[in-house]
Amino acid sequence: MSEAEKYVMTASAAFDFDGEPVSFYRCNAGHINDTFFVQCGEGRPEYIVQRVNTNIFKNPEQLMENIYGVCEHVKKKVIAAGGNPERDVRKIIFTKDGGKYYIDEEGGYWRAYLAIDHVVSLNEADKNSFYKSALAFGHFFTQLADYPAETLHETIPNFHNSKSRYNDFKRAVEEDRLGRAKEARELIDFALSKEDKCSYILDGIKRGDIRICVTHNDTKLNNVLLDEKTGDGVCVIDLDTVMPGSVLYDFGDSIRFGASTAREDETDLDKVEMDLEMFEIFTKGFLEELRPTMTDAEVLGLPMGAYLMTYETAVRFLGDYLNGDTYFKIHYPTHNLDRAKNQLKLIRDMDKKMPEMEEIVRRYL
Repeated sequence: MSEAEKYVMTASAAFDFDGEPVSFYRCNAGHINDTFFVQCGEGRPEYIVQRVNTNIFKNPEQLMENIYGVCEHVKKKVIAAGGNPERDVRKIIFTKDGGKYYIDEEGGYWRAYLAIDHVVSLNEADKNSFYKSALAFGHFFTQLADYPAETLHETIPNFHNSKSRYNDFKRAVEEDRLGRAKEARELIDFALSKEDKCSYILDGIKRGDIRICVTHNDTKLNNVLLDEKTGDGVCVIDLDTVMPGSVLYDFGDSIRFGASTAREDETDLDKVEMDLEMFEIFTKGFLEELRPTMTDAEVLGLPMGAYLMTYETAVRFLGDYLNGDTYFKIHYPTHNLDRAKNQLKLIRDMDKKMPEMEEIVRRYL
């Protein structure tokens, strides 16, 4: 039994559930937090209970303040539009004494949500699900367009600051704590050669061409719950990294994940390509929702958003491998190295296809 599993029932009992917790099972999705589904008996709702990874999210109080504020804002929009506030937005379950989180005897921070039924979370995209996810993310950003981004805490400083991520990676290479750099020299040299790309979004923000707004910052397909019958987007989840940022971050991360022809840890690199048809499908859905709010520079910058989010992820995986796998959960010793190889192969393919990606975006101007 893991450390988290020892405390999950105790933590669950602290929350104001409809009934007493009787059983749980672990959710194995996700790289960061410990997540469990908790049952309270037949006919009762199911709940999601998570232990927050405080090695990553060092200020869980601020984290939950962000999530609560965003969920309440979206909830008001859902109600005004005649939607279901227990289905169309994450419902936070408070503790029995009215808190947003519970702290166990080891100092672990726990939170709870109402689980949403009759939905699916997909790890691989087809054309329809990817288009529907683009609409869902676009709608989520539209709901938050009037939320004051400056009031949000930066839950992970410099999360999508590509220059900062590059510097972190370069430091990991220089320190080479475990002597692993020799195994990855070709990958390291290729990643270091892309330094000139890192300031694209930051420079646009400085010029004022690219805006700072509320962004999700982890827009993988599996962070949209889709209705199991219609395939429509129901609810955007995993709000830990909702922070001030650029719309290019969120577009780019979706493309990195959903327009690749393989999973991000596929080891057969011949299978890893940038699918231009999927790129266009997501671009179409995303801009259907968001184009009226975006500057021309933001629209034209979408391909570089995809490029930089893929590059950032690659150097994060590779840097974590060099540092001893302290950030991302791994399932075997070279998991982060394989992830890095995969993402850098995707970058090589984007290098070739960038003119076509840019042409696709220009059609929507």
